[in-house]
Amino acid sequence: MSKPRVLVFASGSAEGGGSGFEKLVEASHGGPLDAEIVAVVSNQVNGGVRRRADKFGIPFVHFSGPWNADGYQRIAKDSGAEFFALSGWLKRVMGLDSARTFNIHPGPLPEFGGDGMYGHHVHEAVVDAFHRGEVTQSAVSMHFVIPAYDRGPTFFHFGVPILEDDTPDSLGTRVNKWEHHWQPQITNLVVHREIRWDGVDPTSLQYPQGYEIRRQE
Repeated sequence: MSKPRVLVFASGSAEGGGSGFEKLVEASHGGPLDAEIVAVVSNQVNGGVRRRADKFGIPFVHFSGPWNADGYQRIAKDSGAEFFALSGWLKRVMGLDSARTFNIHPGPLPEFGGDGMYGHHVHEAVVDAFHRGEVTQSAVSMHFVIPAYDRGPTFFHFGVPILEDDTPDSLGTRVNKWEHHWQPQITNLVVHREIRWDGVDPTSLQYPQGYEIRRQE
């Protein structure tokens, strides 16, 4: 029986990035992710994502835009993928099957999501909210993807406590560690349809027996 075929989208940067993609590849080699990573897509032509793809022999696709439905659908069709995993992808997604497209986000949703809320921006906002007494935790979140940023149904939330002396950098480092831990495991549940929805109605979300959407550290 063939494994689910996954296409990863990861922006990275000219200097680095793509560590989540690398962890997914490693997990697909005898780890908790029983799937085939067919390729990785980045809008950076020669950045960290490409270097990691070359390291593992994973096909690399440079997607320079326009980031419209036609562009996404062309890449999806060419890849032969069944599922689309966003791992640090910063462009708006449209034209893909929302029931098979999912993202990981480094903060609680929906409070710390939306256009412009990614990476360090999320950690800054969470730390500021902590000092205002509004939150005590950040989170690793995963959700299905619709065209509105971070507004698809959330199916995973792992709370990461904020420490009194945390800076955005220190909090971000700790959140990223838990992203790397959880992303392959939860991705495996999605690509094997143990976590699923119909792509339209958020109340159609289904989980494995005993699964808890909110896990605390």
